[in-house]
Amino acid sequence: MKNTIGNNLSVTLFGESHGEAIGAVIDGLAAGIDINEENIRNALALRRPAGKISTARCEADEFRILSGAFGGKTTGTPLCIVIENSDTRSKDYESEIPRPSHADYTANVKYNGFEDYRGGGHFSGRITAALVAAGAIISSALNDKGILIGTHISRLGGIDDIRFSDYASELNALNKKEFAVLDDAIGEKMKAKIIEAKEKGDSVGGVLETAVLGMPVGVGEPWFDTVEGMLSKAIFSVPAVKGIEFGGGFSVADMYGSEANDAFIVENGKVVTKTNYSGGINGGITNGMPIIFRTAIKPTPTILIEQDSVNLKTMENVKFKAKGRHDPAIVHRARIVVDSVTAIVLADLLVTRYGTDWLVK
Repeated sequence: MKNTIGNNLSVTLFGESHGEAIGAVIDGLAAGIDINEENIRNALALRRPAGKISTARCEADEFRILSGAFGGKTTGTPLCIVIENSDTRSKDYESEIPRPSHADYTANVKYNGFEDYRGGGHFSGRITAALVAAGAIISSALNDKGILIGTHISRLGGIDDIRFSDYASELNALNKKEFAVLDDAIGEKMKAKIIEAKEKGDSVGGVLETAVLGMPVGVGEPWFDTVEGMLSKAIFSVPAVKGIEFGGGFSVADMYGSEANDAFIVENGKVVTKTNYSGGINGGITNGMPIIFRTAIKPTPTILIEQDSVNLKTMENVKFKAKGRHDPAIVHRARIVVDSVTAIVLADLLVTRYGTDWLVK
């Protein structure tokens, strides 16, 4: 099982949804990076359930840093964060009947029936809390270097938010919002759509749009460690992600080259582009423009509507109806996970380019 991502700065995940605890080990952090525990708490709060639009399972997400930190700074050794599980109801899960569109069946086959199936086990979105805790430390270090990451709910249940216009101010505002939209009135319509789906026992999905400001020019490796490639691999590790596109994405397939090309100009002594259909990346390497990408999040697969499944013990077709506490949408909770994963990947690319001490203020 591959639970580690990163080349020179890596993050390893451990734990299960209904196990004693989950956590992450960050390796490759330079000594002397600030650890602001309040930032970690704030990031975890953005991932936690929020009222009627989320699951009733609400973990406190109290974390402990077991190693790699001393006196509020990193020590340069592996940093281990542990988050205990407490609000679990394992009786709501059964091993014989896999939930449609979950990893229950594939995990059962891969691990010969020895997997921890409770709440999805190691495949659960619960594990993303550890990613968020790790990402909060790394995001703070990136912020200190002038690199800002933020995400808004671009689309949910067929309802569209407005587009980015003033990146810096909008990203700063989004990072303080529990429900990350640029237009709060549209956000209320999205919340109503989630509640509507919940009342039917159903769920909705959506699209997240992420922007990164302040990345230096020339970061990324050609071919197999491109910025798009590294980000895509990491983003697809986030549960429920089914697609990603950068810049103009699939829309450029319908354009002429004269429309899709980002013309270079000099502005205030810097090389910039007139447009940004490339999403801030050329040849897999950052070009100094904002990195822009969109992530498709599927509807939560656990719903309260009866579905077809199978009994793995008897090998018979059965009807299945989920029990327990589940999200009618996870788009709003996934945005901080996407931000965190983005920070981890970009920090790895940066220390690969400039060395691990680059992240120290």
